[in-house]
Amino acid sequence: MAQVQRMSRLMIKTLRDDPADAETASHKLLVRAGYVRRTAAGIWTWLPLGKKVLENVSRVVREEMDAIGAQEVLLPALLPKEPYETSGRWEEYGDLLFRLQDRKGAEYLLGPTHEEIFTLTVKDQCTSYKDLPVMLYQIQTKYRDEARPRSGVLRGREFQMKDSYSFDTTDEGLAESYRLHREAYQKIFQRLGLDYRIVSAVSGAMGGSASEEFLAPAAAGEDTFVDCPACDYAANTEAVTVKVEPSDASGVGAMEELDTPDTPTIETLAEHLGVPASATLKNLLVKVDGEIVAVGVPGDREVDLGKLGEHLAPATVELVTAEDFTGRDDLVRGYVGPQGLAGKSFKYLADPRVAPGTAWITGANKDGKHTRNVVAGRDFEVDQYLDVVVVEPGDPCPKCGEGLRIDRAIEIGHIFQLGRKYADAFQLDVLGQNGKPARVTMGSYGIGVSRAVAALAEQTHDESGLCWPAEVAPADVHVVAAGKAKQTELALEVGDKLGAAGLRVLVDDRAGVSPGVKFTDAELLGVPKILVAGRRAGEGVVELKDRRTGEREELTVEEAVARLSA
Repeated sequence: MAQVQRMSRLMIKTLRDDPADAETASHKLLVRAGYVRRTAAGIWTWLPLGKKVLENVSRVVREEMDAIGAQEVLLPALLPKEPYETSGRWEEYGDLLFRLQDRKGAEYLLGPTHEEIFTLTVKDQCTSYKDLPVMLYQIQTKYRDEARPRSGVLRGREFQMKDSYSFDTTDEGLAESYRLHREAYQKIFQRLGLDYRIVSAVSGAMGGSASEEFLAPAAAGEDTFVDCPACDYAANTEAVTVKVEPSDASGVGAMEELDTPDTPTIETLAEHLGVPASATLKNLLVKVDGEIVAVGVPGDREVDLGKLGEHLAPATVELVTAEDFTGRDDLVRGYVGPQGLAGKSFKYLADPRVAPGTAWITGANKDGKHTRNVVAGRDFEVDQYLDVVVVEPGDPCPKCGEGLRIDRAIEIGHIFQLGRKYADAFQLDVLGQNGKPARVTMGSYGIGVSRAVAALAEQTHDESGLCWPAEVAPADVHVVAAGKAKQTELALEVGDKLGAAGLRVLVDDRAGVSPGVKFTDAELLGVPKILVAGRRAGEGVVELKDRRTGEREELTVEEAVARLSA
């Protein structure tokens, strides 16, 4: 519905200076432009113009979800503990969950995501294969107790999210639901005006198999992703894989113990022996659910603990401490090697670069000693290979071998083929065509609605302020009255005509505010078109400015209305 909003009646307070705690452009500009205000750490109030932008993002999401046949519901944000205990996520989520008790002592949580409740809803409503497939979605407030909420609405404790779920009786049906969501997401982000990449991802606490993220490249992004300049490969750095063929170790001599005093680190060892760090084998000790596990990687690479944690989820992974070596004579701190210990003193995990036949210099399990010519597959066995090193620019593309590029981005969407993880947990069956129970298979699909607002601000702002794409802007046209009564009168007249033509209009008719402040605010607020009733107002002439390009043009009122409403 067309609407004319007069700024003299709008609750808005713009700021000239950036908030002291703001680090990202979106945080600075959304606060300065009066779109949001901080209520507490990670908790934000959406003010009138901000709420309009948030609702415009939601509208686009709704329209595209409805277009693929998804049905909107609204589940509670306050949820009972029991379903999350059944799925195991009451423990898996750890400190991220907001937990509370009612007056009777019953335990609840504020929903971080709703797989469990959607599964139970479908179990209650759908009993036959004839009831499926079904796709359900909601746009709901979610809660996560972030340790360090930051970057404004990019990472908060309370946030708006669209989560949808598909329910099918066959894997082929799940693949089709996944395809529909993937295409809908592409349309959503294109309509919103976001620059985005689709990358391979890991499922994490969500579970499931196939998983892709939609990332918006931005310097403020907390995700890192890689892409290949030679092919279409792209992935979150946590999902990058490497292929290494076994080496021929027939020419490698027997293991040789070396005297290496005061070399407990890769750097000191490499310097002492005069070898590159890549010739050494780093063995990082971690505790997995309390049990010591060793992780082997080339000495010139670092273990990505986030990646390792994703691989081993839902187990808890933490680094060992000095106390963990107490009473463990088999573990010599700074001189651990897998030979003789792998599979006995600890489970041994390794990056694929520690391939069978590769030879290494590594700890001799004696203080001040290392061993040369330690061959994987000959002198020690790897219990499990996992891609766990920190990805670096130039690492080979898993698809074509070309060097990879690394960039930062904001995660704006994530889609999963969950499979039967939650259906198994809650015994979600329907009566199949053969008259027997059929286990349902699921997909889960999320979009960060409030995060998309921040991502748009990050990608589209300029030195003067916000610069919204037309689809999400709080208005189509920002009419500025440059001060005097005649100009204000013309601005209101033009605003009414534009509103009657079906446009959303913001009119700056504030009395006692200088033209300079009004022009600065118009740039800051970021409405796509700015129409100024200025020095030629008496002639019925206004100036039309494109906020993004800066192009200006003088038009009569009739020409301006015709142009903008075309």
